[in-house]
Amino acid sequence: MTTETRTAANRREDFRFFHRLRVRWAEVDMQKIVFNAHYLMYFDTAIADYWRAMALPYEEAMHSLGGDLYVRKATIDFRASARMDDVIDVGMKCARIGNSSIVFEGALFRQDQYLVGCELVYVFADPATQTSKPVPTGLREVLLGFEAGEPMRTVETGGWDALGEGAGALRRAVFIEEQNIPKELEWDAHDAVVLHAVARNRLGQVIATGRLLHAEDGVSHIGRMAVHRTLRSGGHGAAVMQALEDAARARGDREVALNAQRSAERFYARLGYTVHGEPFEEARIPHVEMRRSLR
Repeated sequence: MTTETRTAANRREDFRFFHRLRVRWAEVDMQKIVFNAHYLMYFDTAIADYWRAMALPYEEAMHSLGGDLYVRKATIDFRASARMDDVIDVGMKCARIGNSSIVFEGALFRQDQYLVGCELVYVFADPATQTSKPVPTGLREVLLGFEAGEPMRTVETGGWDALGEGAGALRRAVFIEEQNIPKELEWDAHDAVVLHAVARNRLGQVIATGRLLHAEDGVSHIGRMAVHRTLRSGGHGAAVMQALEDAARARGDREVALNAQRSAERFYARLGYTVHGEPFEEARIPHVEMRRSLR
């Protein structure tokens, strides 16, 4: 990415990120084509998903960076129309980063057909005064790294003394604030002595966590699995599970078990876990025990 003039991206291979959507009846006009104003909504929706693909919870990320992004200019290039019930892919990429500005290019495709393009110019600014500020180095590196195909997440394991601050903050947000689990049920003596895992984004923010209890008769137990609310289905929980399973396997455990909330049962099933026993309630939330062999 440079500040030099360049040709706008208008081919699928120009993008590594896509957001897929289907045109709804409410988005077409009397000509039965997408009303022109909705294309900006499509691109804005794709931008939101672009941040999730970078493992950045937008609000917390901007707060940590000491600013926010404001649209300076939005340009739409109409070539062909999308129609009711079309499945379309919205490509999005960071094309240029200036001192205080970030330029995104987007393109809307029906299969390989280029329909509509856009250029979105954002300015990084102080939220209180809306005066521009230099794009932070951390944000610049995340954007450049994402477009280069670099990993957006790291996973580390360790004790509570090293990982507890970040893991605890996420567990508090998910279990106590979001799910209304009483705080006296969330914290226990296991935290101080078991292995924890956290996934961090490129800004160092904890976006997923879990813990591995000591094994009994070769069966270890994974618990307190939590993923940031806005980043679920991004593979972060699976990455934490993999790290904990690897640790259990390395110490010789033959099987790993967990008490899955019924709403997350399909997630664990996709990771190879099967139901063991009858459903039960824990903290007034339906659960079921699930297990997976490590051999």
